[in-house]
Amino acid sequence: MYTEKVMDHFEHPRNVGEIENASGMGTVGNAKCGDIMRIYLDIDDNQIIQDVKFKTFGCGAAVATSSMATEMVKGKSVQEAMEVTNKAVCEALDGLPPVKVHCSLLAEEAIHAALWDYATKHDIKIEGLEKPKSDIGEEEVEEEY
Repeated sequence: MYTEKVMDHFEHPRNVGEIENASGMGTVGNAKCGDIMRIYLDIDDNQIIQDVKFKTFGCGAAVATSSMATEMVKGKSVQEAMEVTNKAVCEALDGLPPVKVHCSLLAEEAIHAALWDYATKHDIKIEGLEKPKSDIGEEEVEEEY
């Protein structure tokens, strides 16, 4: 049911924890399935993500997508982090079962929520960033079941 990469990121998640005094922190959830994802970003003066951590309450796919998403943005610029989509997270994990694709959307939105927090704290605008939703539902996912 799950790919080897999904299982690896679930069983050995990367970047678990929190960053005290984070540059940006974002929390999103899915009320229907109960997943909650929080991402912390440490961003330097050149807008490069120096460190990223996550805490996720949810299923294995939620943990795996959080882990993969943090790996994908670490060391990247804020603008490059904006390009990490749920589709990119799914592809990096070699796919997710259709009923778990919403977990990758949570990961994308948690990154955006943390970037929104960072932008708000520093009174800057990040191109393409919109105010995030705190509750992400399956209806947001453009997948055919």
